[in-house]
Amino acid sequence: MIYKKRTHTCGELRLADENKNITLNGWVSKKRDLGGLLFIDLRDRYGITQLNIHPSKKDVYDKAEKLGNEFVISVTGKVIKRESINKNIATGDIEIDVDVLEVLNESLVPPFVIEEDVKASDELRLKYRYLDLRRKSVTDNLIVRSRVYNIIHRYFEKHNFLEIETPILMKSTPEGARDYLVPSRVHKGKFYALPQSPQIYKQILMLSGIDRYVQICKCFRDEDLRADRQPEHTQIDLEMSFVTQDDVFEIIEGMFHAIWKEIKNIDLTIPFKRMTYDEALQTYGIDKPDLRIKGDVKIENITEVVKGSEFKVFNDVIESGGMVAGIKLSGQEVSRKTIDGLTEFIKKLGFGGFGYLKYNADGTVQSPMTKFLSEEIIANIKKAFNANDSDTVFILSGEKKKVLLALGQLRLKLAEDFKLRDETKFEFVWITDFPLFHYDEEAKKFESEHNIFTSPKDEYLKFMDSRDVKEVESIRANCYDIVLNGFELASGSIRINKPEVQKKVFDMIGMSDDEAKMKFGFMLDAYTYGAPPHGGAGIGLDRIIAILCGLKSITDTIAFPKTLKASSLMDECPSEVSKEQLDELGIEISKKE
Repeated sequence: MIYKKRTHTCGELRLADENKNITLNGWVSKKRDLGGLLFIDLRDRYGITQLNIHPSKKDVYDKAEKLGNEFVISVTGKVIKRESINKNIATGDIEIDVDVLEVLNESLVPPFVIEEDVKASDELRLKYRYLDLRRKSVTDNLIVRSRVYNIIHRYFEKHNFLEIETPILMKSTPEGARDYLVPSRVHKGKFYALPQSPQIYKQILMLSGIDRYVQICKCFRDEDLRADRQPEHTQIDLEMSFVTQDDVFEIIEGMFHAIWKEIKNIDLTIPFKRMTYDEALQTYGIDKPDLRIKGDVKIENITEVVKGSEFKVFNDVIESGGMVAGIKLSGQEVSRKTIDGLTEFIKKLGFGGFGYLKYNADGTVQSPMTKFLSEEIIANIKKAFNANDSDTVFILSGEKKKVLLALGQLRLKLAEDFKLRDETKFEFVWITDFPLFHYDEEAKKFESEHNIFTSPKDEYLKFMDSRDVKEVESIRANCYDIVLNGFELASGSIRINKPEVQKKVFDMIGMSDDEAKMKFGFMLDAYTYGAPPHGGAGIGLDRIIAILCGLKSITDTIAFPKTLKASSLMDECPSEVSKEQLDELGIEISKKE
């Protein structure tokens, strides 16, 4: 096809270009007939330019009358000043007086109107994703994503990292989520797995002497999906040799600073805040705290304050080794309806209800609990929370971790209901010193809290041979997450580099020598040839883009995402394959009854 190629994009022309003869190529976004004068909004990924088509130009006008939405056209004409300026678009001061119009391709009537306030369902949008991607908001997300890619490449090159690709077809070592398996045609009955992360390969690279590795890579996890998960997601993966935790933090903080400066023109304050896992749980009831919440909404342990009260519920909990704790809501009107709604919320978390003390402006205290608590205890609770008149304190009692987790969820619920989040802030925090293991009561065995290659902190090595639950669960790891506004963006650790320590971890989780050799034999062999101290992290790129773009879900940060059922509606995958293909792989599909 021979046609006039564009001299400018649809988002480029300004009043300074007046009287220029130009050519634009793009899609018809909208057509309006104003008393015989036709106006067309022409769109490409750079923006929209209005076309002015006068009936005196009969050939052009006749073609324009037949145009439908999403026709692809080429127009040539003169840039003129608009009589009615549109301040909502960058090209709103000008329009094109069209002399030549060429239809490059026609379009069926689209299944939905391509506009920012799209009315189509998510399913319809994903089925016709190529049309949905024409919307400016979605395109802008992909532009941000592309810019962040380039910032990352430049940043790590500046800091002497090597970008190295690791295999997509690897050995299945299921840990955590299920692997996606790929059958081998050559080795019938054997399977590759798609990597859940490049964890093993990047550690092998450290053993190989590649002291600074980075990769923007795809990771695959066959797990239950939600708004911030996809079966394939993108990770900024990095590893460094001869480093401490502080060295890893410094590199990652610098990367975030570079991204936020270029994308948002914000100078992040570095170093970021730090908080241990125990501190986060005891203060915020969660290991990924949202620090934007206003009003000092933190957990206070008041077990000692209420000890000796006449309230049997508290006394029974304290005698059994549990805790009494609560959070304060400052200066908000708490109605009976609010209390009822929060009670239902707490019941869903496994509690029969909660107590509250409402300190009224007139100095009185409103609560069903006042008949069980002395004036002194009520006053001491107020003091413990640093509460003022017009504040309300919500109290839970029970097993310690259960209480903390429930109060953490209640804190987020109050922030949502009373709009306590400062949406203008980006609050980064490192969460450190996670437990190395937790005990699974149902399975009656220890499991890794994070990565099985995470090293224990030196002062806890003495417990690595213990089988006492409390001692083992007290072991803290050289493990860290980076959290932003309540979202975990990265997870990493300083790795084990000594075979004898790695064996102790495998022994603790009940992995036999034979199983360890089958899953990780090549890695364990490599460790016997001098493994340097090393550590790194995997950083969720999709979540970073979602936050930069102000999105709750990662779906629209990805060009071709899957649904919550891990399917692609556009190309209808996963799909059945032919019997010939299955026979070649030596696979037979069994039908469920």
